[in-house]
Amino acid sequence: MVHLRENGFDVEAIDVSATELAEIKAENGIANELAGCHTAFIDGLFVEGHVPASDIERMLAERPPVKGIAVPGMPAGSPGMEGPRSDPYNVIAVGVDGSISVFQKH
Repeated sequence: MVHLRENGFDVEAIDVSATELAEIKAENGIANELAGCHTAFIDGLFVEGHVPASDIERMLAERPPVKGIAVPGMPAGSPGMEGPRSDPYNVIAVGVDGSISVFQKH
């Protein structure tokens, strides 16, 4: 949340149970293999996990035919996971048809 707020996003946190979160993910087409620790919604699209603000801004500007974007897991070096190590990771796009593709490489 800090990363998004620092990049101009207005963020409202809503705590839900693990069961509720799993239901929210399933209802919105977020497969288990794409799951991160945070699920957000912006302008009808989902943002799952530690997605960089620049990728969210790009998704909103370009409006590709997607349900949303995700960073599975908690990769070192992603927003909120900064530290001495930084691992390469991909931001994954989930198409409106359920297809999966790489949206951005980091």
